[in-house]
Order: sequence, then structure tokens, then C-alpha cells
Amino acid sequence: MGELAEALSGIIEQGRAGTLSPAQLSGGTFSLTNVGVFGVDAGTPILPPGQAAILAAGQIKRRPWEYRDELALRHTTTLALSFDHRLIDGKEGSQFLADLGGVLENPGLINLFR
Repeated sequence: MGELAEALSGIIEQGRAGTLSPAQLSGGTFSLTNVGVFGVDAGTPILPPGQAAILAAGQIKRRPWEYRDELALRHTTTLALSFDHRLIDGKEGSQFLADLGGVLENPGLINLFR
């Protein structure tokens, strides 16, 4: 894990500096995009060529939310998933979003997916 964290730190630094090579930007199968950084609540991500899926996250903000029969302000975000139907069926895409939402609501659930 230490080696992975170190490698990831280097790639993050290169990305922020804009010095990643074309080879480092190719070969992915899944992308994440953060439209929330621009104050956008939601978006429809366009699938990069050759990738299986892309997940867009909207801005995190407090909204009225019902939880356990009570209404309260909660931090929420909108997630949008686009995927190649030749590779992923709608059922699997929907299940992925449901599972991800469950883990975001209760991070302890991540152990169930290992």
C-alpha cells in the first residue's frame, strides 16, 4: 500500500503541474469527473473512447433530506454514471450506483465488497 500511495502521489503532482505524458493518460477503463468543483449539481458525463464507464460527482452541499422519518439538513451530492452498454448492463450500472451510495452513507460497508 505504501508503494501504491507513493506512486499515486507522484502522478497527482504531475497532473496538477500539467506534465503527464500522453502514455500516462491512456489505457484507462473507468474515469471520475468532478463537475461539483465548478458549483454544478449534476452533469451527464460523456464516455471517453475505449473506456467502460465514467462517474460524475456534483457539488457537495447541504440540502433538506429525510432520514429515519425526520427532515434535516444533510451533506449530499449527485452522482451520474455513463457506461458502454456493450460491456455493462443497466442492471449492473444501477447496482454499482446503489452500492456506491450505500458506502458513502455508511463507509463501514466497504468491507462487504472486498
